[in-house]
Amino acid sequence: MPTTTRQWLLNGHPRGRAIAEDDFKLVETQLDDPGAGELLLKTHYLGFDPAQKGWMENIADYVAPMAIGDVMRGSGICEVVASNNPRFAVGDMVFGTTGWREYLLHDGKDLTKVETQLSPTAVLSVLGTTGVTAYCGLFKVGKPVAGDTVLVSGAAGATGSVVGQLAKIAGCRAVGIAGGAEKCRWLVEEAGYDAAIDYKAGNVKQQIRDHCPGGVDVIFDNVGGQILDDMLACIATGARVVVCGGISRYESGGTPVGPGNYFNLIFRRASMAGFIVLDWASEFPAIRARLEHFVGSGQLRYQEDIQSGFENAPDTLQRLFAGKNRGKQMLKL
Repeated sequence: MPTTTRQWLLNGHPRGRAIAEDDFKLVETQLDDPGAGELLLKTHYLGFDPAQKGWMENIADYVAPMAIGDVMRGSGICEVVASNNPRFAVGDMVFGTTGWREYLLHDGKDLTKVETQLSPTAVLSVLGTTGVTAYCGLFKVGKPVAGDTVLVSGAAGATGSVVGQLAKIAGCRAVGIAGGAEKCRWLVEEAGYDAAIDYKAGNVKQQIRDHCPGGVDVIFDNVGGQILDDMLACIATGARVVVCGGISRYESGGTPVGPGNYFNLIFRRASMAGFIVLDWASEFPAIRARLEHFVGSGQLRYQEDIQSGFENAPDTLQRLFAGKNRGKQMLKL
């Protein structure tokens, strides 16, 4: 068994600025033998989400604050290499919050066995936080009905791409906003969106009006900023606005500016709500089963962007904020 492990530590709080290389510190530490009830895990894959920057900044109060010197928080798929826990056997593959570590000791709490007919990496992508976030945000908050027009920002991302496909399964018209012709083409040709809007082409508000002439019934926002403001200008009466994330804030840093068109919520008798997916954690197994069924039936496609090398963990996280990833961002150790 290994006696040491490498791990990435938090070395800076990137508040009001982009993530920098020196916000992380790579160290090697001693690794003890597993104690009573503990597991020794070997990490095979790490998963990355924009929310990790909020954790680094300590502005996300739904998770514990991170101090300088803490192991960088994140999800992973691991192999059990030694076990003193009756719930897990050597050789089991598990996933959960593991942190950026090559090996780690874990008490087994909140770990889930990898049990899927898909690639094991699916538990971090379409069956993981991104997939269940798309499902819960759309159906628990957005409440679409057949015939609705659903508009998704950040539509080519791991969460956004699933939202649009679930909207199509629910009988809705799906329109996605993404950056660049390649991403927009993938949305229509592969993910089944009815239309895609390239925000890099400019005049997003007019593009929305062209593609959503009857107004937007459900907005699923992953971006915030000017994109959200343009979407709010185009809502239909009774619209539901789902606030999932704000990658524009993560890119620019600082406090997000409120949307100028928020008064349209009054004019259109609309609602706008944020959510934290953990509120429906008890339903995750059933939701994962439904998502896997949709994949198996060909109704749901997903992309995974898998980089390699533990030393590249910080660079892999930053790919999210540079728009380089295609689907769920992961790292293979």
